[in-house]
Amino acid sequence: MDLADKEMVLERARQDRVKVVRLQFTDIFGVLKNVSIPVQQLPKALDGEIAFDGSSIDGFVRIEESDMMLRPDPATYAVFPWKPREDSVARLICDVVLADNKPFCGCPRTVLKLALAEAAAMGYSFMVGPEAEFFLFQLDAQGKPTTITQDQAGYFDLAPVDRGEDARRDMVLTLGTMGFEVEASHHEDAPGQHEIDFKYDDALAVADKVVTFKLVVRTIAQTHSLHASFMPKPIYGVAGSGMHLNQSLFKDGKNAFYDPAGEGRLSKEAYHYIAGLLAHARGITAITNPIVNSYKRLVSGFEAPVYIAWSAQNRSPLVRIPSKRGASTRVELRNPDPSCNPYLAFAVALKSGLDGIKEGLLPPPAVDRNIYEMTATERQELGIANLPVNLQEALDELKKDKLLQEALGPHIFQRYVAAKQLEWDMYRTQVHPWEIKQYLSRY
Repeated sequence: MDLADKEMVLERARQDRVKVVRLQFTDIFGVLKNVSIPVQQLPKALDGEIAFDGSSIDGFVRIEESDMMLRPDPATYAVFPWKPREDSVARLICDVVLADNKPFCGCPRTVLKLALAEAAAMGYSFMVGPEAEFFLFQLDAQGKPTTITQDQAGYFDLAPVDRGEDARRDMVLTLGTMGFEVEASHHEDAPGQHEIDFKYDDALAVADKVVTFKLVVRTIAQTHSLHASFMPKPIYGVAGSGMHLNQSLFKDGKNAFYDPAGEGRLSKEAYHYIAGLLAHARGITAITNPIVNSYKRLVSGFEAPVYIAWSAQNRSPLVRIPSKRGASTRVELRNPDPSCNPYLAFAVALKSGLDGIKEGLLPPPAVDRNIYEMTATERQELGIANLPVNLQEALDELKKDKLLQEALGPHIFQRYVAAKQLEWDMYRTQVHPWEIKQYLSRY
């Protein structure tokens, strides 16, 4: 960190009357971690001298190689607005580095930086705009989360003011004080389900914002005696929560996906990028839909994408091209859900799209019919494949995709697959309440 950045952070901390600083990072599963330090230790932290035991973090390192260091990014300095003003708490998002100050290959933020560097070498910057959905649930008498919602509203409904409406309002206001440019917020399709959209930005900044967004939403929900859940499918029979990723490449300050003379006013790069996403879609799913529950959302009938196709006209395919053009031209990948690690999800999507550009891949013809209403024979005739139907199938696809393994690096790839395989095996061998209800008295 250069001296000017260091002095800037120290001065802002002084003006904000900060007493505690949280040095934040994520593990390979996207779980937010932090090391709290008194503000007196901030100069040391800004010099990258705060160490922690990496062997205690899932997916990091073994105990015999556990010394890790935190390198704060000064651009991520922010004060938590829900803490007392006279005893402020600030945060800095960090890269994890080795004791010799070299980048740690198990740091998800570093993985995204490497993908962005590849794009930059090709002349591109990568912009992302996420659409994250979540549920607000009531708490029981002991303060534990339930799956009981407190409204029966639907998509875009303007329901009577209640704790859910008030909570979402306060979330938007809090995000604004932390530097988010919120573009819209609304009630989603299912009871108790909400969405807050913030402006697209550089992919690294947006990945940082996604982890901050989830922290803010959960924290503000608690102040309203509610529990915010980013679980993809917490309730059977209603829509699950997704996190659509709107992606675009910029080159020389202009949107590289836009060509006013191109078919559909899309550039050749846009078509190549779409083809790259489709080519690697089945392996990508292991990262963008990372938990057993993710695949309860990816079923036909609830507008979640199931089929590997693209369109500029309907929302049933995996990839959609929204109607706006010019600087707003973008490719929307619809299968990710908010349980994913945004750094890894952005990295594998970008690498796939860049692969399409490098290899000159072309997508199949757009599918403008409702794929959900097609028969299996019709889909087969059009060459429309399915996304994986469960976590095991997604892991098998990831293990076959060398490009995605390269994007993740061998360290994260091996540890991620091992952990997720264990997760699947635990789920597969458990006896679930549905089985007891269905079979215990019958057999």
